[in-house]
Amino acid sequence: MSIVSAEQLRQFHEEGYMILEAVMSKEQLEGLRDETDRYISLIHQEMDEKKTDTIGLNHRNSRYFVYNQHRKSQILTDFLFSDLMYDVSTSTLGENVYLFHEQYVIKAAEKGSKFSWHQDSGYLGHDHKDYLTCWCPLDDVNEENGTVYVLPYSRAGSRDLVKHVQEEGSNDLVGYFGDDPGIPVVCPAGSVVAFSSKLFHRSGFNRTSKMRRVYLPQYSSEVIMNAEGTKPWAFDIPFVKDGKRVAFPGTYKAEETHTPV
Repeated sequence: MSIVSAEQLRQFHEEGYMILEAVMSKEQLEGLRDETDRYISLIHQEMDEKKTDTIGLNHRNSRYFVYNQHRKSQILTDFLFSDLMYDVSTSTLGENVYLFHEQYVIKAAEKGSKFSWHQDSGYLGHDHKDYLTCWCPLDDVNEENGTVYVLPYSRAGSRDLVKHVQEEGSNDLVGYFGDDPGIPVVCPAGSVVAFSSKLFHRSGFNRTSKMRRVYLPQYSSEVIMNAEGTKPWAFDIPFVKDGKRVAFPGTYKAEETHTPV
């Protein structure tokens, strides 16, 4: 039986998002938490080598985006192809599911910066079929520690991809400039906030004394190509093909060798 109710699925298709509270196992939650320190240290190492405090969207002791590291972590790999992610992805995408992208989004204590209004699809820069973002908080989230705010389709006035512009200083891409503050997501650690790649969302500052950690897998119903159509934009790893599950925890092994973030 699916953990996704008919009402939650209706909201996803009509408004672009749904919230599944506390659905991770204790082992999954603790495992994903344990990986954060290792990845932050790798980013700091690269910053030290380049003598900078900013690399792309990463800002030292403020916020971190650690992306596409599952080949170096069995913990991540097993979560990405878990029963939980199978349930969420097939409920929303249907009988074909590919792992498209994955990343940690981490906000440091008391300094974690905001992230501006955007659609995840805005970072691809060309039209494509909507994909699924699973925003998985590893800490209880609220307005004080920089939770995500969502802007339902009905309030955004559109469910289409819009042109984004780069914000000076933060390197954020911004696609919504209205005055609607959005809906803050308040939920416990181990939840899954599932939303369309074309849903506008943002996040606030972390004003608490603790780090706010989120793991964010993304899945597509087809292989998403680059703008030229010559190669996949990110991953094209089959999870479910024609309704048949083809990847499971333990069957897709993480690589033994590590490379810099």
